[in-house]
Amino acid sequence: MSIPKNTINLNGLSAVVTGGAQGIGFAVAKRLLESGASVALWDMNADLNRAAAKALAPLGKVVPVSCNIADWESVCGALAETEAALDKVDLLVNSAGIAGANATVEDYDNAEFRRVVEINLMGTYFTNKAVVTGMKARNFGRIVNIASIAGKEGNPNASAYSASKAAVIGFTKSLGKELAGCDVAVNAVTPAAARTAIFDQLTEEFIAYMLSKIPRNRFLEVEEAAAMIGWLVSPENSFTTGAVFDLSGGRATY
Repeated sequence: MSIPKNTINLNGLSAVVTGGAQGIGFAVAKRLLESGASVALWDMNADLNRAAAKALAPLGKVVPVSCNIADWESVCGALAETEAALDKVDLLVNSAGIAGANATVEDYDNAEFRRVVEINLMGTYFTNKAVVTGMKARNFGRIVNIASIAGKEGNPNASAYSASKAAVIGFTKSLGKELAGCDVAVNAVTPAAARTAIFDQLTEEFIAYMLSKIPRNRFLEVEEAAAMIGWLVSPENSFTTGAVFDLSGGRATY
């Protein structure tokens, strides 16, 4: 899909995009680079991350950083590496996450449930926690946490994913209020499904179910997510914080 692009001015700003090697994260990184930002891609897949950085390099300064967002020490190491390369972190887009298995609650594997929560929720907590001290000290920062429409409505046979993304929404609202006294905005977006690598973790039956729930009768394009997120991390978004922005194609009821 070809989407006309509005101009977003991110000149002089440095960004971290977790899960930036592919999917929505890659599209966001591309949009931020096109808008003048320098970008660090935080991703567990080192080979894919280096390839993504190489592909994006013609657009601006981009640095691949290996990071497991579910591990605090790994996040701290990634932040130190990023600050050495980009000097500071002004913007954070936390896109890394997993869908987990499709199963009923009674059949859900306990270890798998914990794994989904560790990555989706604890990963959000760790990455946000790591950057807020510097943002407060500089009195500027923008954070966008990628939740999901599942966090609002709950998808059947996806309790771990739905619960973790609902928690991301609650966490974002809490942190937004904590930082409302300075120029640091913390918001979330709730996308409907987009055809990314996360689909590899899902059954065809579940994919069809998700599509049936979208009034626009199509999946989200990653560039559409990047367009909204690009504005949310811009200095122009100077008032809204602790908010949740809908990207569900009409599915959301609130």
